[in-house]
Amino acid sequence: MSAPARHAVAADYVFDGIAVHRGAAVVIEGDTVAAVVPRKELSAGVPVRQMPRGLWLAPGFIDIQVNGGGDVLFNDAPTAEAARAIAAAHRKFGTTSLLPTLITDAPDKMKAALAAIGEMKEPSILGIHLEGPFISPAKPGVHAPRYIRKPATEDEALLLASRAGVTLVTLAPEEAPPGFIARLTKAGIRVCLGHSNATYAQTKAALAEGLTGFTHLFNAMRPLESREPGPIAAALESSNAFFGMIVDGIHVAPAMLKLALRGLAQPMLVTDAMPPAGGARSTFRLYDEDISLRDNRLTRADGTLAGAHLTMAQAIRNCVDLLGVPLTDALRFASSNPARFLGLGDKLGRLAPNYRADIVAFDPATLDVAATWVAGRA
Repeated sequence: MSAPARHAVAADYVFDGIAVHRGAAVVIEGDTVAAVVPRKELSAGVPVRQMPRGLWLAPGFIDIQVNGGGDVLFNDAPTAEAARAIAAAHRKFGTTSLLPTLITDAPDKMKAALAAIGEMKEPSILGIHLEGPFISPAKPGVHAPRYIRKPATEDEALLLASRAGVTLVTLAPEEAPPGFIARLTKAGIRVCLGHSNATYAQTKAALAEGLTGFTHLFNAMRPLESREPGPIAAALESSNAFFGMIVDGIHVAPAMLKLALRGLAQPMLVTDAMPPAGGARSTFRLYDEDISLRDNRLTRADGTLAGAHLTMAQAIRNCVDLLGVPLTDALRFASSNPARFLGLGDKLGRLAPNYRADIVAFDPATLDVAATWVAGRA
């Protein structure tokens, strides 16, 4: 059933992205937020869904790095159907919008993925994240070395012609030809450094060209060193840069993430999720190799990490429990910060008038999700 044109959702606490309101309601008009008001001030004729005692309402979570979920891997099937299945799996954990992520693969996979997402009109699919193939052979992680390559003229033309909503490209700037990053960012494409062996100077040059993001900071990139600070130092001293962090207690030691949070850059929670997230199976195939889930770690047979078994709700809880971050800050890392990074900060990531009504209801103690709304629809 469709929701009434004007209706409301009420809860003991509503976090609007900036402040917490007690005993409040979010008024929804069509697919947008009309107002956040005290529950007692709602008009008598407005239908209200009252959430159970103790629950919070907050802006829906935005995940910019989602390889899979619900036993579906986007690389296996770079189609609209796969993207919808992945989004449905993650919605159960509060993610109301995401970027299906294609990791380094053959050129035809990249073309298929861009075409499929370009044809979609789903509010939960904001665009696409191409993590590779323009990465460093020295920092492949689980990416297949046989598909890693430098960008060619036809790749640039394909990216610039993309109609796949927000297009995010993770690359190694030291592998990109001169001017490539600048041409992408001028066209509105978001560019992140990732799987890179870039020096500090190379990273600063990329930032000057328009690069604004860092994919899973610390992982698969040149580490901090005394005489070569590398990309991590360049990221953390840049107040207009955003960095993704996988807070699962496995990919990065909590002490390192606490250090990152003391820098100037803007943190974003990401899941880097693989098919077992929200799925029923503990194994899957990637590049014709078995990936297995053991002790909450997804690895190849040689022990290499292969994405994460993580949801945004769990990432937020880990952010609070492992990093000592206030819940409201962790919620911002999962909503308003990624919205701003994607250039959607005036539409998503807040519960305020004229923002899209993407809402999550959850238990603040456990982060168990009770309900979600995407564009006003539960």
